[in-house]
Amino acid sequence: MSCPALALIPALLSCTCLHAQLAADAVKSLTNHGRILLVLPFDNRTGQPSLEWIREAAADLLSTRFASAGFAPMTRADRVYALDHLGLPQGFQPSRASSLKLAQTLDADYIIVGNYRISGNTIEAEAQLVDVPHLRMTPAVGSYGAMDNMIAVFDSLAWKLTRELDPGFSVAEETFVAAGQSLRLDAYEQYIRGITEPDQAERLRHLEQSVKLSPGFSPAWMALGREQYHGQQYEEAAQAFAKVDPNSQDALEAGFYRGLSLLFSGNYAGAEKAFAAVARVLPLAEVVNNQAVAISRQGRDGTALFVQAASSDPNAADYHFNLAVSLKRQGHTTTALNELAQCLKLRPNDSEAQSLEQAWKSPAAGQPAAGGDPSVAPDPLERIVRTFDASAFRQAAVMLDQFDASHLAVLTPHQQALKLCEQAGGYLHRGLLLEAERLYQSAVSLDGTVAEAHTGLAEVRERVGDNTAARKEAQTSLELGATADAYLVLGRLDLAENNLAEARSEAGNALKLSPGSPAAQELMRQVETRDGIAK
Repeated sequence: MSCPALALIPALLSCTCLHAQLAADAVKSLTNHGRILLVLPFDNRTGQPSLEWIREAAADLLSTRFASAGFAPMTRADRVYALDHLGLPQGFQPSRASSLKLAQTLDADYIIVGNYRISGNTIEAEAQLVDVPHLRMTPAVGSYGAMDNMIAVFDSLAWKLTRELDPGFSVAEETFVAAGQSLRLDAYEQYIRGITEPDQAERLRHLEQSVKLSPGFSPAWMALGREQYHGQQYEEAAQAFAKVDPNSQDALEAGFYRGLSLLFSGNYAGAEKAFAAVARVLPLAEVVNNQAVAISRQGRDGTALFVQAASSDPNAADYHFNLAVSLKRQGHTTTALNELAQCLKLRPNDSEAQSLEQAWKSPAAGQPAAGGDPSVAPDPLERIVRTFDASAFRQAAVMLDQFDASHLAVLTPHQQALKLCEQAGGYLHRGLLLEAERLYQSAVSLDGTVAEAHTGLAEVRERVGDNTAARKEAQTSLELGATADAYLVLGRLDLAENNLAEARSEAGNALKLSPGSPAAQELMRQVETRDGIAK
């Protein structure tokens, strides 16, 4: 079942978390294609079977960074589906011909193939891009480092490949590497093993260990929730899905399956809230339907939402069935029979609907039976939709990006730059440095006189530890216009370097511009404390 994406756009316009690609890239996408990537598992050239897990880890890490860089990498689920469609095992080592066939099946513009080897405690990885439409392969690029820093090695490789894909890409390598710094390698290994093990019990064991080692690692919570849900551990699944980062790309799917988990565990009020939260962002028919089911399970009237679901996807028999049951429960027998007839028109062999129609049409329906015992017509439960239509979400997100792009394109470069800075600030606030820097760089390329863009870049550079670049960007920002945030960057840098007089002056300037700023007040407190100790 699917919901027409165009119908979703009005409801989605206010939701920034649906932007699968940022507005700057959406502008390009109207005239520039070639951003769909397929990253294949890397070839294990270590000779050590215990390191096979890195094959999938390489594909996962690169795909994650490519997505943050504005490309559209295929998901692992997409790849697994395509392999199955082609009759190939998941663990196959692709030849050039089979890689191309796989990419063409998925409509990918580029394939990334690579390998890794170990020498002592050093891991070395290299990769190549295959230009699918032109059947060209680029020279290999490589990255190496200590095995303990394996994630940083692949993050660096992702940056080099991104520069191959887009030579004008201006985000710093340090920002790519910083994106994975908070992730523990042992937790990540457990996660990869947890999504690739063939045995369900082993998958659960690895994923439980992953979230134990790294409680903030959202993808592991999502994978654990899926495993628990499919194992009918609904209460545990609901708890796992609740731990998924609400700003992540999995957030809506997690909310949907959390709603199902609560529904199946009897927490109808919780299920209603979970589905309602998803529906506020993405009112797909299956989401609205299940919200209505949760309402009806509490003895309340969900008819209005059942109407919405049936209207959104009129070719889905179950939505007409549910609407019929809800209408009949409210005493609207004639309209209920009309909806039941529509259900049977779409699914003529629906035995439950057939029996229900016969019962509702019977003159004796709802009347006391012979012998005085009450005999009422059957009152079935509305049907629950158990699968989330992720493809409809992606389609709606892409169309939303194009809608935003058309609006962004009519703005002046200065206005576009300000809009991008606003979006970048949201990413920076959530700690998504790669995404934030990419947008700030786009804003600078549109209009280098926008102080906010340089301030944002200064904050990003500060967070990744490039103090020289951070200072330069903050000073550029102040040359364009005084802002408290730029002074705060300089103040923190000077405090770290024990330049207390300069730090005090910069904290004072920040407070003059923003007297109520907690960050400025905290910086001044730190300066005064440090100054008191020095004296």
